[in-house]
Amino acid sequence: MSEEVKEATEVAVEEAKTEEVVEAPVSTEQTENSIALDGKMAEFVDWIETISVLELSQLVKALEDRLGVTAAAPAAVAMAAPAAGGDSDGGAAEQSEFEVVLTAAGGSKIQVIKELRAITGLGLKEAKELVDGAPSSVKTGVAKEEADSIKEKLEGAGATVELK
Repeated sequence: MSEEVKEATEVAVEEAKTEEVVEAPVSTEQTENSIALDGKMAEFVDWIETISVLELSQLVKALEDRLGVTAAAPAAVAMAAPAAGGDSDGGAAEQSEFEVVLTAAGGSKIQVIKELRAITGLGLKEAKELVDGAPSSVKTGVAKEEADSIKEKLEGAGATVELK
């Protein structure tokens, strides 16, 4: 552990010792997912079990700030996993979100820029940079109907567009 984490832990331990803690009954049975800890790690886990939820939340935030990490990433992975798999028939699910990609501006670059500004709300400079930097993403995470509408408008202005 770094010195900052040790210091934060020691301060939190001292604060926890001075506060009255209402303990919930702890089961002495070990589950099959339990990990055996020794020494300081076991003491630390024991201490964690005695602090309040508010104190634990503050400790997590302090560790996130000091170590430059976030504890939210595993939750995002856990949420994404059920969405990725789970079709009982094994078939591919229909795509619900699309990315509209401008692949080429075509001959009427000015018309494409005008249409792009109307669609995205970008300024003139940003829209021109997007057109000049083709292939580039116009909009991401849009529904099929909206993606088709954007594609039709841009193709009507002379651009070449793909949906991904």
